[in-house]
Amino acid sequence: MIKKMQLSLQTLNLVLGFMVWVIISSLMPFIKEDISIPQGSLAIVTAIPVVLGSILRIPLGYYANIVGARVVFMISFVLLLFPVYYISVASSLTDLIIGGLFLGIGGAVFSVGVTSLPKYYPREKHGLVNGVYGMGNIGTAITTFAAPVIATAIGWQAAVRLYLVLLLVFIVLNFLFGDRKETRIKTPIIEQIKGVYKNEKLWFFSLFYFITFGSFVAFTVYLPNFLVANFQLDKVDAGLRTAGFIALATFLRPVGGWLADRFQALFLLMCTFAVYTLAAIVLAFSPSIGLYTVGCLTIAVSAGIGNGVIFKLVPFYFNKQAGIANGIVSMMGGLGGFFPPLMLAAIHGLTGQYSIGFMLLSQVALASLIIVVWMYYQDKLTLVSDVFKSTAQGILVTDPQGYIKTVNPAFTRLTGYEEEEVRGRRPSLLKSGRQPETFYQQMWKEITEKGLWQGAIWNRRKNGEEYVQWLNISAVKDATGEDIRYVGTFSELTEHPNNSSS
Repeated sequence: MIKKMQLSLQTLNLVLGFMVWVIISSLMPFIKEDISIPQGSLAIVTAIPVVLGSILRIPLGYYANIVGARVVFMISFVLLLFPVYYISVASSLTDLIIGGLFLGIGGAVFSVGVTSLPKYYPREKHGLVNGVYGMGNIGTAITTFAAPVIATAIGWQAAVRLYLVLLLVFIVLNFLFGDRKETRIKTPIIEQIKGVYKNEKLWFFSLFYFITFGSFVAFTVYLPNFLVANFQLDKVDAGLRTAGFIALATFLRPVGGWLADRFQALFLLMCTFAVYTLAAIVLAFSPSIGLYTVGCLTIAVSAGIGNGVIFKLVPFYFNKQAGIANGIVSMMGGLGGFFPPLMLAAIHGLTGQYSIGFMLLSQVALASLIIVVWMYYQDKLTLVSDVFKSTAQGILVTDPQGYIKTVNPAFTRLTGYEEEEVRGRRPSLLKSGRQPETFYQQMWKEITEKGLWQGAIWNRRKNGEEYVQWLNISAVKDATGEDIRYVGTFSELTEHPNNSSS
């Protein structure tokens, strides 16, 4: 019963963590009325919670494997009580920066669930499960929409203190219903890091999540003030529109995971970054509120689906190092939410507009698209290479002139020859001498006419031992019908007549 509750409980934990994470950015229009904040510092104040929320994802993901999600969630919520209270009594910019930094714990809990929950489900459901858990992002929408409404009624300080009650409730819920018997994985963190940091896919996934989740976080903290300042919307309307962006991205996250469970995940990422690139270009032209809304919502679709797809891929490629890999990738996503608001603010300060910033985002998305296309075809090549290396049949490939280009490990096992010894030589070095020349002439006549020959043949190993093999030779042709290489596959025949022939 407890195990069945973990998806629901941990998703609600993430909802609360993200609700707390964006308190400052959601209430900034109200906070500015009581605390003097220079225009140039606004982006820093709203982005600062992302810093610790990103960096802490690595240790929280790791310790979720060591002590279990129940303990990590409880400790995180206890620690969040202090910065939440501190912000509710803040009276200066310094107070907001200090309190905001430690609010980052709320965003860091993301790596706990993506590490813990796959333990409860088969691999073919990991995309959907992590997507459902990722819907906890809706916590940012709840705060973005509800906090301004509550602050209008009771003041922003009192609105912040309400989060103390929620944190206490969830500390109790995790104590009572968290899984005390969760599977622990206690591989030392240094060993886990060594197992993943040289893998280029980890850094590619980090870049992809930097774009998709980073844009989700960036737009969450950037939109409320931007819509008020540039389109003269009232604070509640700006909060409602931002909540719509968050809700769309959040609800599409499990859709992305579900699609990745059923289709080629890398192909889905190609579509994601293609759409993102076009949407960012639209925003770069500083459109009207209508077209700006379309561009933002399109990015929400790309971010939501992309987030779901990526966290199908991470545990797929890093099953044994899921904790540390999830932590690193999700950390990069969090940092992706830190830099764009600062970059946009800096560019706006220099040029008076945001166009260049959005164009830069479009080019980063385009670069990601190119990398995904490369990964897609590399995976296909890797698949072919793995089959070539692991098949039990010996394989040799020659050029059109009959010189050996490559062989597989099974060839070495069956013949005794290493690849370096046969590359550039003709297969005739394997001849036993038992078949007459007319045998080989007939063989090549069939290959020339039909493109295929198969039969039993006597050959000789490197140590001089003769044996019978069943040999298949196929001609590989180009688009014009010319032979460009020949592929021979063979296996040893243990039972055979003494005068085997074709």
